[in-house]
Amino acid sequence: MKTYYITTPIYYLNGDPHIGHTYTTVAADVMARYKKARGYDVKFLTGSDEHGKKVEQAAKEAGLAPQDFVDNLMEVFKGIWQLMDCDYDLYQRTTNPAHMEAVKRIFKKLYDQGDIYKGSYEGLYCVPCETFVTQTQLVEGNCPDCGRPVETISEECYYFRMSKYQDRLMKHFEDNPEFLLPVARRNEMLNNFIKPGLEDLCVSRTTFTWGVPVDFDPGHVIYVWIDALPNYVTALGFMSDDNSQYKKYWPADLHLMSKEIVRFHTVIWPCILIALGEPLPKQVFSHGWLQYEGKKIGKSLGNAVCPKSLVAEYGVDAIRYFLMREFTFGPDGNFTANALFTRYNADLANDLGNLLSRTVGMVDKYFGGTLPDLPQTPSQFDLDLIETACAMMGKAEEKMDKLAFSEALNEIWNVVRRANKYIDETAPWVLAKDETKQAELATVLYNLTETLRIVAIAIAPVMPNTPAKIFEQLSITDPGHMQWDSAKSFGLVARPLTVAKGPAAFPRKENT
Repeated sequence: MKTYYITTPIYYLNGDPHIGHTYTTVAADVMARYKKARGYDVKFLTGSDEHGKKVEQAAKEAGLAPQDFVDNLMEVFKGIWQLMDCDYDLYQRTTNPAHMEAVKRIFKKLYDQGDIYKGSYEGLYCVPCETFVTQTQLVEGNCPDCGRPVETISEECYYFRMSKYQDRLMKHFEDNPEFLLPVARRNEMLNNFIKPGLEDLCVSRTTFTWGVPVDFDPGHVIYVWIDALPNYVTALGFMSDDNSQYKKYWPADLHLMSKEIVRFHTVIWPCILIALGEPLPKQVFSHGWLQYEGKKIGKSLGNAVCPKSLVAEYGVDAIRYFLMREFTFGPDGNFTANALFTRYNADLANDLGNLLSRTVGMVDKYFGGTLPDLPQTPSQFDLDLIETACAMMGKAEEKMDKLAFSEALNEIWNVVRRANKYIDETAPWVLAKDETKQAELATVLYNLTETLRIVAIAIAPVMPNTPAKIFEQLSITDPGHMQWDSAKSFGLVARPLTVAKGPAAFPRKENT
C-alpha cells in the first residue's frame, strides 16, 4: 500500500486559535481524508510549539509554571481541531520528552560533525516572531515576516553553518521545480533569501531557560530551529530506538503552511536535513493569509473570528465547505460574513439540500417511499445526467491532487446543479399524473438517488458528516456503495429502494 505523509506546522501556543488557524489544518485534513479514501496508508501530523521566551513570560504573567501554561493552551488548540473534525494521526508537542531527547541528539550530531559552533550574536531580532533577521532581509526596516519593528540584541550562542549548504539547497530548488509551490513563493525564496547568500544561523539562546537544554553547555537552550522544525521527523521516531515509522513514511509528501513561515521550512529546514544526510520533503505548499473584511486576521487587530461561533451558527461541515470552496488555495482569501451567508444558502441549502429534500420527498409522495424496479429505456436527459455524474470523480481527483480544493468542489457542484436541472427537464410531477409513465418516473427518481450517492462520496473529505445524512435518507447501508471508487459507477444500488425522509440537511438561513 502506498504511503502518504502530510503535515501542518506545529502551532505556537499564544492565545485562543481563530478561524485563520483552522485554514491550514482543515486543508490538511481534507487531503488526508481524500488520500485515505483513495486507499493510501496516511499519516497526518499537527502539533504545538511550546518553548521559548514568549511562553516563559506569558506563563509568569498568568501565575503558572510554563508546563502547566502550555498544557492548558494545548487542550484549547486540540479542542478546536476536534470542533473542526480534523482527524490527525499524530500530534507532536515540543515538550514531549521523546521529542526533546531526539532534539538533543540532533544538536549533538551537528555539533560533533562541525556544523554547529560557538560564537556570539549581536544583531537584529523580532520579538513577536522570536526570529533573528539580517539587515538584507528587512522589509522597509521591519521584520520580513510580520512587518513589525526589530530590536538589536547581543548574547553568546551556538551557530549552525547554514552558509555551507547554500549550493546544495540551490541545486535542490533547480532540480525539483515543484519542491515549493505556488511558483510566486518559490521565486520569493530564491531571489530574496537563497541567491543573496545564506548566513549562519543562531540555534541557541541564553536569555531564557524554557527550552531544550544543550547537554554539554549548561546555560544554553536549543533555539526553535533545532527544536520545533525537526518535529516532522521526531514524531515518526527519528533519532530514537525505534525509527521504523520514519523509514516507512519519510520523506513527507506534503508540508502545508501559511506564507509567513515558508522561509523557515524551505531554507532553514532543508539545510538542517541536508546536514543530517536525510532526504527533504517532497513538496512544501504555502498558502496565503485568510483575511477578514480585507485585513489579516489577528488577535492584536481585534478581528479574530471565533470558529466556535461560526460552527454553532452554520455547522462544521458548512464552515469546512466554505473554507475550501470560497478561496483559491494559494493566494490570500477574504473571509466575510456576507460571503459565508451567501455561499451557504446558494450551494448548501438551495443546491445540495434542496436536491436531497426534493428527491426523497418525491419518492415518498409518488411511490409511498419505495422505488419499484420498473425497467425503462433511458432518455437523453437520463444519459446526460449519468455521463456528467460518472465523469465527475476523475475531474475532482485531478483537482484534489493539485490542492485545487475550490475547483474540485466546483466539479462536484456541477453534478449537483445538473441534477437540479434534470428535475426541471423531466418534470416528475407531470409524469406522476400519467399511469403509463410510472416506469419513466421511477427511473428519474432512481437516477437522482444514485447521483446523490455519488455526490455524497465525493464531498466526504471536505464534509465528513454530511454523507451519512444523505445515505440515511436514501437508506444506503452497504459499505461497498459508500467507497470512493464505487462513485465512478452509476446504478450500483439495487431496486426496490426505500427512502427515509429526514430533516433538511442544510436549513436555509434568513437575514437578521
